[in-house]
Amino acid sequence: MKMKTQKEIKSIFGILCVVFALFLIIPLAYVFRYAFVGNAGITTEFFSEVFSEKGFTTAVMNSLKVSALSACISTVLAFILSYTVHYTNTKEPIKKFIKTAAVFPMLLPTITYGFAIIYSFGKQGLITTLLGRQFFEIYGLNGLVLGFVIYTLPISYMLTSNTMRYVDKKFSIVSRVMGDSPLRTFLNTVLRPLAGTLAAAFIQTFFLSFTDFGIPASIGGKYDTIASTLYSEMLGSIPNFNTGAVVALVMLIPTAVGIGVLTYLERFNIRYQKISNVEIKKGPVRDTVFSIASVLVCVSIIIPFIVIFIAPFVKMWPYDMTPTLDNFMKIIETANLGEVYLNSIGVAAATAVIGMILTYCAALVTSRSEINPKAKSVIETISLITNTVPGMVIGIAYLLMFTGTSIQNTFTILVICTVVHYFSTPYLMFKNSLSKMNSSWETTAMLMGDTWIKTIIRIVTPNSFATICEVLSYYFVNAMVTISAVVFLVGARTATITTKIKELQYFAKFDEIFILSIMILITNVVVKAIFQALANRKTSESEEKEENKGERRKMSLKKKLVLPLLCLTMAVAPLAGCGKTGSSDQVVIYSNADEEAIEAMSKALDENGYEGQYTVQTFGTSELGGKLIAEGTNIEADMVTMSSFYLDSAQEKNDMFEKRNYDIKTLDGIDVPDFYAPITSQEGAIIVNTEMIKENNLPMPTCIKDLAKPEYKGFISVTDVASSSTAWLLVQAIISEYGETEGKEILSAIYENAGDHIEESGSAPLKKARAGEVAIGFGLRHQAVADKEEGLPIDYVDPTEGNFSLTESVAVVKKDDAEKVELCQEMAKCIIENGREYLIQTYPNAIYEGEKTDNKNHSKYPKVFAEPLTAELLEKHIEFSDSCK
Repeated sequence: MKMKTQKEIKSIFGILCVVFALFLIIPLAYVFRYAFVGNAGITTEFFSEVFSEKGFTTAVMNSLKVSALSACISTVLAFILSYTVHYTNTKEPIKKFIKTAAVFPMLLPTITYGFAIIYSFGKQGLITTLLGRQFFEIYGLNGLVLGFVIYTLPISYMLTSNTMRYVDKKFSIVSRVMGDSPLRTFLNTVLRPLAGTLAAAFIQTFFLSFTDFGIPASIGGKYDTIASTLYSEMLGSIPNFNTGAVVALVMLIPTAVGIGVLTYLERFNIRYQKISNVEIKKGPVRDTVFSIASVLVCVSIIIPFIVIFIAPFVKMWPYDMTPTLDNFMKIIETANLGEVYLNSIGVAAATAVIGMILTYCAALVTSRSEINPKAKSVIETISLITNTVPGMVIGIAYLLMFTGTSIQNTFTILVICTVVHYFSTPYLMFKNSLSKMNSSWETTAMLMGDTWIKTIIRIVTPNSFATICEVLSYYFVNAMVTISAVVFLVGARTATITTKIKELQYFAKFDEIFILSIMILITNVVVKAIFQALANRKTSESEEKEENKGERRKMSLKKKLVLPLLCLTMAVAPLAGCGKTGSSDQVVIYSNADEEAIEAMSKALDENGYEGQYTVQTFGTSELGGKLIAEGTNIEADMVTMSSFYLDSAQEKNDMFEKRNYDIKTLDGIDVPDFYAPITSQEGAIIVNTEMIKENNLPMPTCIKDLAKPEYKGFISVTDVASSSTAWLLVQAIISEYGETEGKEILSAIYENAGDHIEESGSAPLKKARAGEVAIGFGLRHQAVADKEEGLPIDYVDPTEGNFSLTESVAVVKKDDAEKVELCQEMAKCIIENGREYLIQTYPNAIYEGEKTDNKNHSKYPKVFAEPLTAELLEKHIEFSDSCK
């Protein structure tokens, strides 16, 4: 019997190894090979390049510091909340509030965290306005710690609370009867049984903070982190997977320490023969202190998110607070929102079921078996790797490995990616709860003739029901809010609601972002409530003592376990086997264009007979750039509209675009290769918040050089050219007008004035100006024009150095389907011949002969850089910019 049991366990272990080899180790190897393999073969030059970069060591140390500090705070706060729930006589309504508030942040997409903090605690934030002053600087270390604690506390609380549920409280009574002091009792009967869990919670939250990019991108300021460095290397203005892979490898180094700590603390793990139901000793002082502390913590967690429920429902936050539903109706009426929402529900449901089964099996191997310790360490290592590797790296790894396979751009790859990405926390939840259960159950059942599998199903699983519900809800919730990995894997027919939010972020549509976030929140609250009710009902039933109710309870548990799984499985049905949806005959257009450009191109196509023959999927420039470089001709898109220099790079690397079969006549000085045609010319300009200018008595700038003046210190936001091509417009203007020597002095002074507002995203300066965080920014001129026309206190200044421009172009991807390629060529020609009349209304620069520009929107000083705008020139200008920091 024992041999058979071992065979069953080894079979499960073998399946787990195969799954993670295929969907974790091998994909990561695809990425990490870039760290060692260059054009000339195996090399270490990329390591030298990364470690010699200015500020890399500082970024690593910054990440270690802020992650450790945030993890300490999260772990302590999670313990306080869990102790209040499980070890005090706090009133039940307060306990319910704590349980709800502690996990509230994880019900929202992490992409909204930074915005919520800015809109709450920024210079014009809700809390700042209500209190009449800003109490702390939100950019840099302060903001990062606040953001990371909010982000990681739910995970830490779930781990701690889940384990504390299985700690036998009768030992606390025995300890006091034996004469131990309250402190000794606390240390031996509460803290020691939780030592492994608290260490796991610390490590888990440390790595979540260490690998997160979204929060540093919003409020990191000058406090560089390694995650920001990774983004700049892999998805910056010039993607470099080689140096990016090196940074990703560096981020894995702390994993070894984590494995060592968890392995050491495993020896302190305590198992109980039986979990006793013990009445908690009365302690009014203890209850009052912990209740107040816990409520304060929970309120502090919730406060930053209040603005999400206000800003979308006023006319113009924070300048016109007239209530309105216009923003809500606009997003609800979006054509494909219903489809995208159902996609998200289906992916989340499939992820929950598959993820629960996978993590439960893994925890059974490590906690309920006598398999070789080395085998257990394999699963522990997998758990830490999934927790350590940033979602961005996992997404790119899948992009590289599964390009050209049958699961590319399917729901299947989204589900697999999410299950693997979030494996660590559910696994630890199961492991911690299973390890506290009676270890003799399997032995007893074996002596009575039951198989190991039968024992797990009949005895262990019912006793794990509460944790099963938590894991199902955890996976569902995280699948609803995740974005960092899946944004690289979605296609035109598999978009999810969080990728829609990512698009809106690129367009700076914050009202719409908050509304979609609320939709996600409501969905997650409902799902969370259902599973919590099921878990609570089971817990209540388990406290019944009557022997004659035992069989009836077992049956009800089975039914209750089947019910949620059946509901989730039904929710997955719309995915039709997790395959692709939609018509494969449609032309798929990938674009990084703004909303106005998409509307103009669609109008031209629809008016000329192509309505219904195409579908458009928008991406941020970085995400689409990554897909172009990684996927080449295997990309789902049949047509691409993208920044021209990105198309040049993709063509040079992958030879992926067809030659134009139509002629174009561009103006003198605009040289265009034979595989794309320009569709827009986007200019840079100085953006100002007119109210901030008046409020701070600042002079209106007239040129870029003005931004170097000391009176603007702390009031400027600009973009880093290493991360966004928008900043290239600023650098071109400075170098063209002042040369590199004087230009370096000017740009250095501008960076000094910007301080914490040197941004990663091209739209960030406009966002900061809108929110009243800065008075002046440098960004895309047409976006400022649109804001001014909408009535926002935003104006723009055409700098006397010149409105330099970058073009975006349309290209046709090489495909085997000759008819579709021909159709794409016709549609591209239609966009140029019929769409330019609409495009030029928003992007007023003439590109082609005979075009008449809109004088009202035309810039005062249009200029073109003396040299062709190639990737090599951009790299040179990035080095120039870095020398000014």
